[in-house]
Amino acid sequence: MFIWWEKFVDYLIYTLFGMDKSSHLTGALHFFIYDTVKIFILLIAIIFLVSYLRTWFNVEKVRAYLQGKSEFTGNILASIFGIITPFCTCSAIPLFLGFLQARIPLGVTFSFLISAPLNNEIAIAMLFGLFGWKITAIYIGFGLVVAIVGGFIIGRLNMEKYILLEVKPMEGCCTNPTIDLNGKQRVKEAWDYTLDIFKKIYIYVILGVGVGAFIHGYIPTDFIARYTGGDAWYTVPLAVVLGIPMYSSAAGVMPLVEVLTSKGMLLGSALSFMMAVTALSLPEAMILKRLLHTKLIAIFFMIVGSGIILIGYIFNAIL
Repeated sequence: MFIWWEKFVDYLIYTLFGMDKSSHLTGALHFFIYDTVKIFILLIAIIFLVSYLRTWFNVEKVRAYLQGKSEFTGNILASIFGIITPFCTCSAIPLFLGFLQARIPLGVTFSFLISAPLNNEIAIAMLFGLFGWKITAIYIGFGLVVAIVGGFIIGRLNMEKYILLEVKPMEGCCTNPTIDLNGKQRVKEAWDYTLDIFKKIYIYVILGVGVGAFIHGYIPTDFIARYTGGDAWYTVPLAVVLGIPMYSSAAGVMPLVEVLTSKGMLLGSALSFMMAVTALSLPEAMILKRLLHTKLIAIFFMIVGSGIILIGYIFNAIL
């Protein structure tokens, strides 16, 4: 898809700049320029497309629709809804609270909270650009399974008593919400939203690609392969444990996944690391601590963490 851009970067680095192909700096610079622009193009294109489609939906309408659904159906719908919301774990929490206010079952709200950072359009765009549609489709499928099953289990545990914040029910605010925009307005709103999201995440893309470029150029392949490239049982759990203390969006961590896999890390382990960074994080736990009892947060982390580890093992096995 980006052969034209790769050829241009080759010309820029090797011919115009006259840099040595065997140099560590050359490899790092080539990776940084190529991946940064490629990711920017993918992000703008796919965020705009999803943002345009989102103009036909209304968050309040979705919330009202979920109120009348059975629990398992609600888990499925909330998980799918998470795909079209460009939230990291922390920014998804306000809508999570809104779901609670609308008296949507707790398990359904957790399905959304799990799915939103895992399966948002930014993660999908970058996965598609880096690994192709097959890996992306498998990832989305597994991400939905974790969100649906994780939310359903939490709902079955009857943990409502561990909600610390007094949740006042919303009255009459989302009974018949509508969207009335013409085609030009939808395009403008989608473009404005795309630029707003891009401005918020572009620096993380640059930082993520920068770290990835350093690893790509200077860290020996055999070093990473020796510790994370084998099929030892601990590689996936270790990746998850290493990912939880970090906090980043998919835009920031995805370039690292590309480099780690190119250096020999198994794809399942790398994706488990990414999912732990985006779906489970210490900042998220700190924010949730104001809303939920520590026991419920711990159960949430254990259920989602176990699902991510299982997905990592499956990816390593089938790929």
